[in-house]
Amino acid sequence: MRMIGAKALIKSLESEGVKVIFGIPGGVMLHIYDELYRSKKIRHILCRHEQAAAHAADGYARVTGKVGVCMSTSGPGATNLVTGLANANMDSVSMVAITGQVATSVIGTDAFQEADTTGITLPVVKHSYLIKDPGDVPEVVHQAFRIASSGRPGVVLIDVPVDITKSEMEYHVPKELKLPGYRPTFKGHARQIKMAARKMLSAKRPILYVGGGVITSGGSQELRKLAHLLDYPVTTTLMGIGSYPETDKRSLKMLGMHGTRYANYAMINADLIVAVGARFDDRVTGKLDEFAQEAEVIHIDIDPAEIGKNVAVDIPIVGDAKEILSELIEVVTKIKKEVKSPDLTSWHKQINEWKKKYPLKVPKGRPLRPQQVVDAIYRVTKGKAIITTEVGQNQMWAAQYYKYTRPRTFVSSGGLGTMGYGFPAAIGAKVGKPDAIVFDVAGDGSIQMNIQELATAVVNKIPVNVAILNNGYLGMVRQWQELFYGKRYSQTDLSRGVPDFVKVAEAYGAQGLRVTKPAEIESAIKKAIATDKPTLIDFIVEAEENVFPMVAPGAALKDMIGGD
Repeated sequence: MRMIGAKALIKSLESEGVKVIFGIPGGVMLHIYDELYRSKKIRHILCRHEQAAAHAADGYARVTGKVGVCMSTSGPGATNLVTGLANANMDSVSMVAITGQVATSVIGTDAFQEADTTGITLPVVKHSYLIKDPGDVPEVVHQAFRIASSGRPGVVLIDVPVDITKSEMEYHVPKELKLPGYRPTFKGHARQIKMAARKMLSAKRPILYVGGGVITSGGSQELRKLAHLLDYPVTTTLMGIGSYPETDKRSLKMLGMHGTRYANYAMINADLIVAVGARFDDRVTGKLDEFAQEAEVIHIDIDPAEIGKNVAVDIPIVGDAKEILSELIEVVTKIKKEVKSPDLTSWHKQINEWKKKYPLKVPKGRPLRPQQVVDAIYRVTKGKAIITTEVGQNQMWAAQYYKYTRPRTFVSSGGLGTMGYGFPAAIGAKVGKPDAIVFDVAGDGSIQMNIQELATAVVNKIPVNVAILNNGYLGMVRQWQELFYGKRYSQTDLSRGVPDFVKVAEAYGAQGLRVTKPAEIESAIKKAIATDKPTLIDFIVEAEENVFPMVAPGAALKDMIGGD
């Protein structure tokens, strides 16, 4: 069947099961958008900025487990995507980005709206393609989706020159997928798994340290089974939130720079750390040479490059988290019948003492504090909402004070720490899970970085909710300035020039609400949920409230500030 490259592209996307694309058209994309106009299978959501389109595709991918798709024109359209691509790739999110490009005959001549998109994005994607033959379109699309979603997930970019989109080709359905050199390991090494199982059954102060890899692999159920089988305490990274129910007695919630004191103390005092789908990043370990000095380490990860990268590992296991957890359950169950495991009663007793001594407390009464807002969202939604966040203090309070019990319900920028992420990610999340209540917990600084997406939400009737924790500052930077720079608040005061967020929301056609007293919090949240409009709630919170506990940059986990 003969057709132009643009039609082949849309047909190939349809064959990959794509239901929605987030993007903005441009000159070199006209043939593609013309074919997209004719598609009866793909919904296109017109965003107001390409960065937001990438974040929306990211949020969609995180809550659905499917590949998110975003699209932009060449030059500035493509460069505007870069932050979103880097964000998704760093957090191992499956995404395919399609960018337009100038005609192949003028590539390299500084043509109008030309940018070396594959070159610019090389460090921040898993793989990229520049299509030079229209006949390659079906194969490239098929490969891109496989690469994006398999092994350690990531972003694949397809750069499509305009002459490719209008050139005729013979469409074919890709048959056998051939990717020489790309062979991710899924099944763990049997001997390493047996060694790990025996070690896990001999530990006296063990801990399961869990990252986003467990959620990505769909291994949350296996994680719970293993934790119950061994009676192990469980702590998660920011990306691992939701992989283990935080209402369970074994949960220590999040660890690290703004993790709970009891999670950090457990890591410091553990004799065995079982890391699953986590990468020992600096926000978790603190000062590396003082991190978990008494512990042996079992590290399970699908990416061999992560094992031993930051922390020395005693038993490495490369493979898919779900697969290896299943194998561990089987082996541990068998060995448990043959050996007597240490009694972990004293370990759990110690952890419970830390929990009682250092709880995460929600402040009472006035003034209005951000912790009260997050806690109220949890209570009103009964813990069943999808929470997205911006980056900064709002992100940490959302991680600390909402109790997550299911995977893919906490959506946040981890590795890159991208301000402006949460709102477009919430839009993507709501598109992916239309029946879910979706709240973006935002700051008055972050929300302004992509606030134009209110138009996207209103026009497309996507009723997401935004809770702005409005403290009049770039909060997290201000906190560091308070603690480490003698309260010299250099360029962090937002109190001048902050818009009236209620009026901004109403100007776009959304619902705007303002809350200044603790007694008003719940009714505002209920009002937001009850409407079919996007809603922005401006919570005027205590200006200099800090996020605690906190591990200072470069400090050891044991040297936590606050939270006591």
